Amino acid sequence: MTIEDEPLNLGLLLFIPYRHMESAVLAKLKSHGHDLPLNQARVFQRINADGSRLSELAQASQLSKQTVGSIVDQLEAAGYVERIPDPSDARARLVTVTAKGRSLVELSIPVIREIEAEWTTTLGRARMLQLKETLTALRAITDPYDN
Repeated sequence: MTIEDEPLNLGLLLFIPYRHMESAVLAKLKSHGHDLPLNQARVFQRINADGSRLSELAQASQLSKQTVGSIVDQLEAAGYVERIPDPSDARARLVTVTAKGRSLVELSIPVIREIEAEWTTTLGRARMLQLKETLTALRAITDPYDN
């Protein structure tokens, strides 16, 4: 058996639909004047609702703290995030999403819903529900950043 004969592995089969959704969201944002590069989008989506420390974002995005710091600087310059004092530790700062950043989320939600509706049409309701339940179960054992 050659590599060409090997079926796509599960990781790649999971990534391809994710990449499709991610690309559609970024295209929607761009059509509304938000030209968010992929590296910024991937860090942005890891920010917790109550804010995240740079070290948490670095760990969650599997990038160095310096790289994430630079990306957060870019997001901050664009007005999507801000750094605020961490109420639990006066020495630390939290990265939080601004109102302009929340507009990115609001633009993204309909795109995600539309794609999920397309997938539901393709898979059927029962299989889509089963897929979500299965992936949620896998998240419990694979996502150390699930809060």
